[in-house]
Amino acid sequence: MKFDMGSETLSSLGKSTVGSSDDLGALVRLLIAAAEPLEGKFNGRGKAAFDSFKLHADEITSELNGSLQSILGGQSGMDTAFATGDQEQEDNAHQQISSANFEAARFSGR
Repeated sequence: MKFDMGSETLSSLGKSTVGSSDDLGALVRLLIAAAEPLEGKFNGRGKAAFDSFKLHADEITSELNGSLQSILGGQSGMDTAFATGDQEQEDNAHQQISSANFEAARFSGR
C-alpha cells in the first residue's frame, strides 16, 4: 500500500475546518429561525422536544463547535508530525549520502 499526501494537505484541511465551525453555528441558528413558524403547533412529546432544542440551541452550537475545534487540534498535530517526519527523513538521507563511499561503487575495468 502506498500513502502519498502533499505537504500542504493537512494545513489546507485545517483551514477548511475553521470555516466549517463558523458555518455550523450559523446553520443551527438558521434551523431554529426556520422552525419558528412551527412553534405552538406541537403538542406532547413533540412540543417538549422542540422547546428543549430551542432552549439548548446555544449549548448545542457550542458543543458542536468544541468538537470541531478538537478535530482541528488533531489535524494540526498530524500536520506537525508529518512535517517533522518529512524533515527527519531528509536529514537522514543527507547524513547517509555524506557518509557513503561512492568511489567504492565504481565499476571500472582497472
